[in-house]
Amino acid sequence: METEVPAILRARAGIAPDERFTFHSSRMRMTHVTPEQLKAMDADSDRCAVELSDARVDVLGYACLVAIMSMGPGYHRVSEERLHRRTVENGAPAPVVTSAGALVHGLDTIGAKKIALLAPYMRPLTQTVVDYLTREGIEVIDHRALEIPNNLDVAAHDPARLPGLARALEYADADAVVLSACVQMPSLGVIEEAEQLLGKPVVSAAVCTAHQMLRALDLPAVAPGAGHLLSGAYA
Repeated sequence: METEVPAILRARAGIAPDERFTFHSSRMRMTHVTPEQLKAMDADSDRCAVELSDARVDVLGYACLVAIMSMGPGYHRVSEERLHRRTVENGAPAPVVTSAGALVHGLDTIGAKKIALLAPYMRPLTQTVVDYLTREGIEVIDHRALEIPNNLDVAAHDPARLPGLARALEYADADAVVLSACVQMPSLGVIEEAEQLLGKPVVSAAVCTAHQMLRALDLPAVAPGAGHLLSGAYA
């Protein structure tokens, strides 16, 4: 999130040279991607929302997809409403986008009802993501869990591997492919390569988050190099 979302916003300079963005972050601790650490991490999100609203930001992004999804069906709505309320209570109201909700909204925006998906999580947590999306009306026809337990190792995963991994999925009947169902696993640099390889729209949790944040800012949701969702077709 701290690399790919700013990169997407910087890429807008060619189409909106007068725009200026600043990026602020507050961290919830999590080293191993386990249900216990994810629950503890989510419990810390209120503190982060208040800290960030001190900076009078215009939009907040909650950057852990599986932390939200592991809290139960539809939890992104609960989280977004509660964290927005914290900004209001702090005298600095700002909309809140969660990467979990953004992935759901991004897939809905492009009309993707059937998808194939890659995730870095262990198999049980990846199944949690699949089940969450299923409850949101999105059928996951194939998926692969890369089973990387350490969060730093997730960030260090080579994105160049992802198009080949996606090609091994059963994606022929999919409306879209999720190249990274995790904002921690980098994929931005190979999104368009994967689209060419697969012949399908390709999104990631980070791309969907940027799309929703731009919409929340009432800006055209367009950024070069970030794939079909940010191509301008759904601005």
